Amino acid sequence: MLLLQRTGFGQNVYAVDGNEQAAALMGVPVARTKIYVYLMSGLLAGLAGALNAARLSSGVTILGIGLELDVIAAVVIGGTLLTGGAGGLTGTISGVLLLGVIQSLINQVGNLTSSFQQVVSGLFLALVVIAQRLLSKAQRL
Repeated sequence: MLLLQRTGFGQNVYAVDGNEQAAALMGVPVARTKIYVYLMSGLLAGLAGALNAARLSSGVTILGIGLELDVIAAVVIGGTLLTGGAGGLTGTISGVLLLGVIQSLINQVGNLTSSFQQVVSGLFLALVVIAQRLLSKAQRL
């Protein structure tokens, strides 16, 4: 969070994510910034895999299958725009917590399957995306 908000590199990341052409015109090294972001993403994913393998004492390759929708839903619910240029760590954490509360409520309702949880998460994600689209149109006017 501090890296994105308090450093020039973080500002470059936000600028490139918002509009690459505008960032290049401002003098941001777009290619270098993208390479660093992909490098950091790969290193952190590798570190997470190594920590998970150490925790489980085996290399389970199918551990995160099916969690993609939950991850995207949590990030978007937290306020990150799918079009880019806006978002932050605190919003993502609040999105994770809100999605966890919603899934806990679904579990307490009755004998609902995990596939029903995915449907509810997808519907909630669709509602948030529609709301973001309407709010962005209202801001432009």
